[in-house]
Amino acid sequence: MVPPGLYALGHPHAADPVVVTANYKMSYDCVRQALPGRNCWLLVLETYGINVWCAAGKGTFGTGELVRRVASSGLSKVVSHRRLILPILGAPGVSAHEVARRSGFNISYAAIRAADLPEYLDKGLVTTPAMQEQTFTLYERLVLIPVELVLALKSIALGGAGLFILFAVSSTPRAGAMAFLAWLGACLSGIVAGPVLLPWLPGRGFAVKGAEAGLVWIVLFYLLAGGQAWGAWSSVAAFLALPAVSAFYTLNFTGCSPYTSRSGVKKEMRFAIPAMGGALLLSLLLLLAGRFL
Repeated sequence: MVPPGLYALGHPHAADPVVVTANYKMSYDCVRQALPGRNCWLLVLETYGINVWCAAGKGTFGTGELVRRVASSGLSKVVSHRRLILPILGAPGVSAHEVARRSGFNISYAAIRAADLPEYLDKGLVTTPAMQEQTFTLYERLVLIPVELVLALKSIALGGAGLFILFAVSSTPRAGAMAFLAWLGACLSGIVAGPVLLPWLPGRGFAVKGAEAGLVWIVLFYLLAGGQAWGAWSSVAAFLALPAVSAFYTLNFTGCSPYTSRSGVKKEMRFAIPAMGGALLLSLLLLLAGRFL
């Protein structure tokens, strides 16, 4: 987190613009790095380390905090104009007319990306259609995957270790290694393949797309790892459990995407979580049946 308050970029004067952002360090750094060699003021709101878009949804990047920060920073005495430049993704949390009434400052919504700020300022505070479009390209999805991998590393390691021990003890070490590889591939299918192939996988739900990626993985693993020797019970269990694992991790990716709303995620979870849990439970019952029948 960056301490909230008023910062000077370059050597700004009273007539220079005021750009508003969150105190999430990456948000602050993106704005600062997008304006090299420029003179402007940067008003940082207290969002408790949350980025602009999420903070706007939570209300911390909001009308009240903006009005309070304008007053506490003494901004009206620092600048000669009455204009605040906000990111478009902060709009859900800010009532522009209320800010104007309570602080005397008018709001201009600039762009979605901080990188567009120089062009916005150079064009006299004019927002182009391209500045209003939120993209989610292959590159933009790829740069998120390492973060997802790090966040999932503990659960992947614990789940893989548990499966290895279970199958190694109940069968052979080779079976334990195969179970671990199957689990690892399912996790990577959901964390890597799902997001990479997001626009091309059929369906709209993230869980559905993840299940499809996991299904492709288990088919390939079954063919390449001698699945014909697994037995019917184990084969059906694998085809149920591994797509469910992939579906879970791709569903988790909704938090990184610009596609879904909070209500949309909740709607999908209402059917996806029971379906995934049911598939895992049924696969466990099938494995037990294969051992004792």
